[in-house]
Amino acid sequence: MAKNDGFMAQALQEARIAAERGEIPVGAVLVVDGEIVARSGNRTRADNDVTAHAEIAVIRDASKRLGQERLAGADLYVTLEPCTMCAGAISFARIRRLYYGAEDPKGGAVDNGVRFYRQPTCHHVPDVYSGLFETEAAAMLVQFFKSRRES
Repeated sequence: MAKNDGFMAQALQEARIAAERGEIPVGAVLVVDGEIVARSGNRTRADNDVTAHAEIAVIRDASKRLGQERLAGADLYVTLEPCTMCAGAISFARIRRLYYGAEDPKGGAVDNGVRFYRQPTCHHVPDVYSGLFETEAAAMLVQFFKSRRES
């Protein structure tokens, strides 16, 4: 298993934990110099905060821990293609690389939807790598929503 596979596996674990709390199963880890600095799953329901997506949570936590607004040397691993809000936060935080699992044709904003990083008004574009553990990430989401419909 490549090192970045291990980081994505940790993001998947955060997604599982989020699902156990009744959150949409999206997880993220933020890595600096090969070490995980922050990790989280979605927390929108737990925090009653629509902005508490996994990506936002790890950016906030890492910024506090590192005492800096910008995360220029950081790599972000997230199980689902970021939405427009999260893509914007990733850009403003100056995150170096974005790795994501499953595409999100309805809500994603990187390779789907508004394609945020392709807009001329986007000031910082991370290197983007998609499809890491895509099958596992997508299956977790499908199962989560299927169980919701059955309840």
